[in-house]
Amino acid sequence: MNITILYDNEAKDGFKAGWGFSCLIETSQNKILFDTGWDGNILLYNMEIAGIKPEKIDKIVLSHSHWDHIGGINHILKYKRKPEVYVLKSFSENLKNEIGRHSHLIEILYPKKICKDVWTTGEKLGEKTKEQSLIVKTMKGNVIVTGCAHPGIENIIKKSKFGNIYAIIGGFHDSENLNVLRGIHVVVPCHCTQKKEIIKTMFPESAKDCEVGFSLIK
Repeated sequence: MNITILYDNEAKDGFKAGWGFSCLIETSQNKILFDTGWDGNILLYNMEIAGIKPEKIDKIVLSHSHWDHIGGINHILKYKRKPEVYVLKSFSENLKNEIGRHSHLIEILYPKKICKDVWTTGEKLGEKTKEQSLIVKTMKGNVIVTGCAHPGIENIIKKSKFGNIYAIIGGFHDSENLNVLRGIHVVVPCHCTQKKEIIKTMFPESAKDCEVGFSLIK
């Protein structure tokens, strides 16, 4: 399993930064693009630098409907005919219709297995903005991938506990209960996380810097 950050506010040399989030999850059988950032041109540029061909992507998962997570979708859809795109059932009908014109649209409400070793949490995670996260099974434990964690990181972790959690990566937004991260071996706060420095101080052994070009390989 390999997760590569393709869109984030910070970037390694040679990549471009932008407000938003996207990463590629590579399992033994599938390449899954999770979110598409805000600017599709930046996303495609970073994919090219990383050696990732958009036409090789098997599935696309959109965590929630905020533009900094779905803005690049049209740049990706043109490379592959009718790919599977997993969206929340609560997306607006206009948005679902527009994406569905260019893809095989799959609406997500409840937790669901989307392919071997990968599950979505579904959108029923809390009272805040509806959002789905992904859970990826690895030999060392489950890896949680979040977009912004609007429902609260504690709710996402609670929903993801059907096995040992090895790592969590993505945006944590303004999550307050950071103690839920204790015991997780790898913690990678990205994008909208408002308490990055606090997380690094609380978990110096497990916290890693998130930036475009970062890879988590397990």
